[in-house]
Amino acid sequence: MGWCFSCVESLGSKEKNQIDDDDMNQGSASDSNGEQIQHIVVMRHGDRIDNVEPLWISTAKRPFDPPLAEPGKVRAFCTGRKIRNNLDFPIHRVFVSPFRRCIQTASEVISGLCAINDDPLEMTSDNIEIDPSKVKVSIEFGLCEILNREAIGIDKAPDNGNWGFDVSELESLLPAGTVDNSVVRVYKEMPRWEESITEARTRYLQVVRALADKFPSENLLFVTHGEAIGAVISSIMKDTTVYGVEYCAYTKPKRKVSFKSDGTFAAGDFEIVALLDQFGVSFCLTSQLSL
Repeated sequence: MGWCFSCVESLGSKEKNQIDDDDMNQGSASDSNGEQIQHIVVMRHGDRIDNVEPLWISTAKRPFDPPLAEPGKVRAFCTGRKIRNNLDFPIHRVFVSPFRRCIQTASEVISGLCAINDDPLEMTSDNIEIDPSKVKVSIEFGLCEILNREAIGIDKAPDNGNWGFDVSELESLLPAGTVDNSVVRVYKEMPRWEESITEARTRYLQVVRALADKFPSENLLFVTHGEAIGAVISSIMKDTTVYGVEYCAYTKPKRKVSFKSDGTFAAGDFEIVALLDQFGVSFCLTSQLSL
């Protein structure tokens, strides 16, 4: 099943995008015809502190931006370890929502992915040495939570629309040596307040597609929010409704990319080829909902 982006404005022809030499050198293995498989993993963040400690919000300075609870850190690190051990492809690059729970999730997942002499008794990154050359990570505003009162849990946006995300401070929370702040963001600023679910789902698809096209020779991990996983799966698996996304749940679509001698590439549609390409996601056929 192909990934339909008919509702998303084109960000440039896949046929005409130039490929940097570094991108080509870091990509997945390709065949003699210059064709390779690009894998992406779209993941929800770990367990939020406000769902573990309900009183946290009463004293929080940023109640709309809860960090991870300790179980969330454990879950995120173990998910990174599982991905490293179980997936048959490497992750080259990570993109992450600016919300703190996603930044912390990305940090733990990256540590699990890049661990050196990993001790199976360690459940978080606290005592783990990593190889930072394996993965690069960048913050992307377009992967943020749906910006409306239902999703964020506040009645209005912060004053002047300033959400107070200090990118330098957030980057300091990511594993040393992994941050790539040279990547131009798809969204230069936060989306507008009171966007609809439909607008947010379109945004998620636009951002994922734009970054996949920007780095077509690399496998990408997107650390984001539950609605993004639903948007991706529903856009690929037609007649499918996602009704549950667990913490650190993920889906892993893939597509064929053909590289040409002139530095351009052509990419097929993203596909989910098996139900096992989802972890922690509950869905059903939309047609069954009316029965």
